[in-house]
Amino acid sequence: MADLPIHTIVFEILTRLPAKDVGRSKSVCKQWYALLSTQDFVRIHCSRSLVSSNQRVLLIDDLTCSVRPIISKSNDYGPSSIVTFPFHHQNNDVSILSHLNGLLCVCLNHTYELLLWNPTTTAFKRLSTPDSHGFYINNLDAVGLYVDADDDYKVLHIKRRSGVLGVYVYSREVDSWRNIPFITRQEYLSPHFNWSAGTFCGGTLYFTVCECWLGGTKRVICFDVNSEQFKEISFPPVPSIGMDQGVLVNVKNELHMFASTGMFEMTIDLWTLQGDYWIKVLSCPPIPPISLSLWCDITHYVTNGNWFVMTKLGKLFTIEMDMKPFECFYPVSWFRGFKGAVFVQTIVSPSI
Repeated sequence: MADLPIHTIVFEILTRLPAKDVGRSKSVCKQWYALLSTQDFVRIHCSRSLVSSNQRVLLIDDLTCSVRPIISKSNDYGPSSIVTFPFHHQNNDVSILSHLNGLLCVCLNHTYELLLWNPTTTAFKRLSTPDSHGFYINNLDAVGLYVDADDDYKVLHIKRRSGVLGVYVYSREVDSWRNIPFITRQEYLSPHFNWSAGTFCGGTLYFTVCECWLGGTKRVICFDVNSEQFKEISFPPVPSIGMDQGVLVNVKNELHMFASTGMFEMTIDLWTLQGDYWIKVLSCPPIPPISLSLWCDITHYVTNGNWFVMTKLGKLFTIEMDMKPFECFYPVSWFRGFKGAVFVQTIVSPSI
C-alpha cells in the first residue's frame, strides 16, 4: 500500500463509502468533486454497493413515501424515514415500473410521464418529449431498465395504442428516444395480453407475456440489450389451476421465476432458467398454500441460506433450503409493479 500513489489510495477508499457519504465528500475540494463525478468512479462505486447492507425498501401510500433499511440478521425492516419527492406529483400518484443499480423508472399517473429517479441522491430526469415519447399508459405499456456493454443506462418502452405498436429505447448517454423493430408474434401486442415489467439479467431484458390469469397463452419475451433482437421462450410447465402468475427475479445474474397458481389458496414454485429451458428449484410444500389475500400482499423474498416470504408487515413464511446464502432481497408480485421497490443505495445519476 505504501508504494501506491495517493490518488489511487484515495480512489480505493472513496469507492467503498456509502452513497450518501460520497455526496458529502464532493464538497471537500474541487479535486474530490471532479474525481467523484467521473463515470469510472460511479461505475466502480456502484459495483461495490450491490450488497444487502445497502438495500432499502421504498413504500408509497396515499399520504407518505418512506424508505426502510432491512436488518439482515433478523430479515426484517428497520425504522422508516420519510422521503420527499423532488418532482411535482398529486397525492403520491407515483408508480414504480422498473429499477436497476439504484435508479428507479417511475410514472407520474396524472401526466403519464416517465422519469428516472435516484431516491438516494434525489436526482431525477424527465424522459417525456414534445413528440410524445416517454409517456406511459398502465395495462397497455411495458418498461424495462437496463445497462448495455458501453455502460449506457437505457429504458425499453413497449407502447400499445389501439392496435398500433411502438418499441422505443431511451439512452441516458444521448438523452433521446429512438424506434427499434419488434420481431415476434403480433398477437402479443393485443391488449388481451398483459406484459410484466422487464427484468434485466445477463445482458438480456426479460418480460412475461400472459393472455390472462385464468389459463391462456403464457410466454417469456427476451430482449438482447446489445444486439437489440427479440426472441421468445416457453413458460415453466406449471399446472394451470385457477389463477397463475410468474414473477421473474435476477438472483446473482441467473434468471429465476416464482410461479404461483391456485384459486383461493396459492402455491409457489421456484424455477431457474438454464439456456432456454426452466429447471425446478423448489416446490410447495415446503411452505403451506397462501391465502389469496396474503398472496396479494407479498412484497419480496429475501435469501440468507433460507428464503423468507415477506409482506409489508414482515415475514410471512420461511422456506428452509440447502443453498448458499444470496443475502439479497428480491421484489415480487403486486409490490413490484406500483407502490414499492427494493433498491440499492448508489450514486448512479439519471442523467449525464
